[in-house]
Amino acid sequence: MNSLEVTEAESAAIAVAPRVTLESMESKIASESYTVIDGVLTLCTIKMKNGFYVTGESAPASPENFNADLGKKFARENAIRQLWKLEGYALREKLAKAA
Repeated sequence: MNSLEVTEAESAAIAVAPRVTLESMESKIASESYTVIDGVLTLCTIKMKNGFYVTGESAPASPENFNADLGKKFARENAIRQLWKLEGYALREKLAKAA
């Protein structure tokens, strides 16, 4: 279970009102791509189905610790966390209008 899944499980366990879910965010992703810069900085670019882009990044403190698979994993998690904030804001707007 990755850190996003842990966060999702913990949030779901106590939720009593509408909330953003990892599944709902994943369902809105159209595509994702990865770029490695200077052999250490991994960028993840996620394009949403509505055309909006979210980015995340990951880099080790020491270049010798670079691992491509972990770089992708952490950069994607970082991008999803950026999206989570935006989706939370959008849900709050929707709930405020309904009140």
